[in-house]
Amino acid sequence: MEPASLTVPFVQEIAKEALTSVPERYVRPYHERPILSTTTPLPQIPVIDLSKLLSQDLKGPELEMLHCACKEWGFFQLINHGVSISLVENVKIGAQELFNLPIEEKKKFAQREGDVEGYGQLFVVNEDQKLDWADMFYMFTLPPEKRKPHLLPKFPSSFRDDLETYIGEMNKLCIQILNLMANALEVDTAEMTEGFEPGAQSMRINYYPPCPKPDLVLGLNPHSDAGVLTILLQANEVEGLQIKKDGQWIPVKPLSNAFIVNIGDILEITTNGIYRSIEHRVRVNTEKERLSIATFNLPSMESIFGPAPSLVTPEKPALFRRTSYAEYYRGFLSRELRGKSFLDGMRIN
Repeated sequence: MEPASLTVPFVQEIAKEALTSVPERYVRPYHERPILSTTTPLPQIPVIDLSKLLSQDLKGPELEMLHCACKEWGFFQLINHGVSISLVENVKIGAQELFNLPIEEKKKFAQREGDVEGYGQLFVVNEDQKLDWADMFYMFTLPPEKRKPHLLPKFPSSFRDDLETYIGEMNKLCIQILNLMANALEVDTAEMTEGFEPGAQSMRINYYPPCPKPDLVLGLNPHSDAGVLTILLQANEVEGLQIKKDGQWIPVKPLSNAFIVNIGDILEITTNGIYRSIEHRVRVNTEKERLSIATFNLPSMESIFGPAPSLVTPEKPALFRRTSYAEYYRGFLSRELRGKSFLDGMRIN
């Protein structure tokens, strides 16, 4: 049984009306509402410089910073990443233009019954659950034969070409980062990238419209990602992403020309809990739309994964059981997003 998501109204269309209140289906119960952060200056996620990582020897200070970021934060901003700035700018413009298309055009990309890919929302499994204040395009991008013919191949041609190049760049960048993480963990690269090469990849292009009552809704439920590594591109400078650290929600201030990179559940399992996938959520605001493009780097559906053998010792036994990625992915997508509850089900008691 393939995962599916129920079809729901398009939030971008709802937000075009002069709303003074929020439709009931989006209003969160009191305990789920995004409380504004306290006034104390909050810490910021680490910033890692890829050009320094690649120019230093295997045990340079930048690698130590990467190691600490993955252990203690599960998130970092990557600067000097080597991906062409003009390509990145074109992808941002293309994403904006995609959401600017008339609704009749966008409906051609709508999710089809029994499928999660397309234009709509994910993780909607029953008629009563609260909905995110967001629309998205979700699709498999690699391997190319997994692509749905009515999605990426039918995108406006200039955006499609830029996206094609960007997809390849993200795959390359992911493998580069995983190799560096293997160095930091002192494990064989093959253990880190087992099942990821040639990798699978999916992409989610997100649109969070302005909301008249942003303190009542969420753009995206708290969750951790089900892949190996997520590379997020902010398509505009609007804040909204928050990560959970030491019980507090910390807003991420995106740097220009940086990617926001985070550890997925599969990498937490592979590293036997040394690197952690972190809960994150999205807040919306009253004035501005927010756009982002998340690239999820995934194992191949056929792969079986578990903790890397060299990270399992008598002192540190395996924390997670082995499973197939197809089973993990189907299970993850067929329920509501709820923190790290799905990953926790993989733990060996």
